[in-house]
Amino acid sequence: MPRSARKAANLSLDANLVASARELDINISRAAEDGLTRAIKAEQERRWLDENAEAIRLENEYVEKHGLPFAKYRQF
Repeated sequence: MPRSARKAANLSLDANLVASARELDINISRAAEDGLTRAIKAEQERRWLDENAEAIRLENEYVEKHGLPFAKYRQF
């Protein structure tokens, strides 16, 4: 996935983490960006589940009561 334009940001990071990253030649900006990408994805997923919780609950209730739709056509 190509990276978009970069924007400078000021961050406060644990000094020991920064020292360890530098010792290991870890690109701190890329590592922070990767961590932020994962945090954004996790929060989007959490919000989607929260926003759709009622529909998921209703679907699960339907399956419990009526079984899976088209179950008779399943090959496994």
